[in-house]
Amino acid sequence: MMFGRVPCVIGVMLGLCAGASSPWAAETEGQAAPASTPTGFLNKVLPTAGGARRYVLYVPFEYTADKPWPLMVFLHGAGERGDDGLIQSEVGIGSAIRRHPERFPALVLMPQCPKDEIWDAALEEVERAMAQTQADYNIDPQRIYLTGLSMGGYATWVWGAQKADTFAALMPICGGGNLLDMLTLSESPIKRNFGSFQDRVKQLAQVPIYAFHGADDEVVPPARSQQMVKLVKEAGGKVKYKEFAKTGHNAWDQAYASEDAIKWLFKQKKP
Repeated sequence: MMFGRVPCVIGVMLGLCAGASSPWAAETEGQAAPASTPTGFLNKVLPTAGGARRYVLYVPFEYTADKPWPLMVFLHGAGERGDDGLIQSEVGIGSAIRRHPERFPALVLMPQCPKDEIWDAALEEVERAMAQTQADYNIDPQRIYLTGLSMGGYATWVWGAQKADTFAALMPICGGGNLLDMLTLSESPIKRNFGSFQDRVKQLAQVPIYAFHGADDEVVPPARSQQMVKLVKEAGGKVKYKEFAKTGHNAWDQAYASEDAIKWLFKQKKP
């Protein structure tokens, strides 16, 4: 089973805004944002044991440090894996923000999964990037959200369950919750213990979820989302679900273009 970009790359698993990006520059952890904070799609570097991982952080033009802001974490699909740190901002949430920035009054973290890996191999770095963002910007800890598409949709269901105490809401798109579906996308076994499927369902019932899928998706069958929605509801969870007709695997363009869905997401808040 393969997952990714449509139409160039199919998979489960820069035109950056003019004047909005900055050159690559290594940033030390704990470094505070400058008094005049750059905004737009910012190129970031996370130091790692093996060198560095590049990622993108979107900062709204209106951002000021005198109030707390929501944070969205976006996990891309298999087709955007690599080490350029940029391509993941072209597909999904990045495109939606460029078309309607007024709908996204939040910082949006866009990490990149390494080539030939799945998200379990990169989650430690994602968590460090989240911590770095929280150190550098005024982030509301009660309004941190997780969303992802295809391979990232799977990671939203799976990692989102493990981090149910962190995320105020989840928005998985054309994914599923069974780790076995992901094994064809990685050259190595699962590197992180996510607990049992049953335990993850119980954890997912603790966080609001809005899931999306394409009714005619032949890459990741809609039954994958349908199963998770059913099980989480049976466990007492609050789940919204919508299928789009005639989208194939690409349900993300319509999902992120849904003004109502984005409004719903930002209304969710940790108690």
